[in-house]
Amino acid sequence: MDLDTFAKNIFDLEEHKKRMVKAIQYIDNNLDTELSLEKVGEIAAYSPFHFHRIFRLITGETVQNYIIRKRIEKSAFYLAVKKNISLKDIYLELGFSNHSTFSKTFKKYYGKSPSEFRKSAPEKFHTIQLKQSKNGQIDAVFQQYICNIENLLNWTTMNLKIKVTDLPEMNLAAVMSLGIANVEPSFNILVDWAKEKKLFPRENVKMISVYHDSFKVTPPDKVRIHACMLLDERLKQQERQVFPETIEAGKFIIGSGEMTLNDFEQCWVSLFLWMNENNYSVRKAFPFEIYHSNFKEHPEGKMIVDFCIPIN
Repeated sequence: MDLDTFAKNIFDLEEHKKRMVKAIQYIDNNLDTELSLEKVGEIAAYSPFHFHRIFRLITGETVQNYIIRKRIEKSAFYLAVKKNISLKDIYLELGFSNHSTFSKTFKKYYGKSPSEFRKSAPEKFHTIQLKQSKNGQIDAVFQQYICNIENLLNWTTMNLKIKVTDLPEMNLAAVMSLGIANVEPSFNILVDWAKEKKLFPRENVKMISVYHDSFKVTPPDKVRIHACMLLDERLKQQERQVFPETIEAGKFIIGSGEMTLNDFEQCWVSLFLWMNENNYSVRKAFPFEIYHSNFKEHPEGKMIVDFCIPIN
């Protein structure tokens, strides 16, 4: 391969990733609308044929499967935590035309009807795990967490300093990660970009993870996480895999503590539980983590983290 061909291939790869970011963001922000292959392909500046092939190559699933999965996962979240919303309101909001289609599709993913799924959520906090059954169908398994509500709240009090406060708008540089295993490589891409821009290292630099999916309803290898860096000024446009993202100003529950990576799930579970116990409700925005230290520089692998939940 000559140098010109090599350079063109690298450019094409970066351009594909850039366009795919736009497509996925558009899908996730418009789950309540009609999302045709033609429309999403147009957003990404591809013909439907090429977009379908490239999307599947990059994400590991077809565009339609991705859209359906995202709608079903969001409906599962509503069923589990928003008991006051009717099934009809949920499936209509997420683009399903009738109860029969919604129920059949939901059961295919979680092994239960929406009504059964909602009833199965125990009073004690739980996580939802997906596992492959013997007959090849995917079942939803509600697994009781390590401890009951009382013990979990005690753990929260002992390990997290919690406050409710307003945060200003935050301008971020972000790299998309599909799957938990790809978060660290995404941060590496972000840091390399920041070094080129003389933005890293610098004093009090803040690295942030923004969660665009919930581990309760999305498998770890499908969760979309944005590896981010806080900037002093808004990034004007996407540069290779690095794109601008904004966390809007608003009210947040913030749980702060020194944790290992293995503590993160319990921190999130306990913080959402604290939110419910104190009668706060989640705002339509994404939760995120702010890192104040590097676990690789600590002898016990600990880091100082703010766990942030947007609330009304």
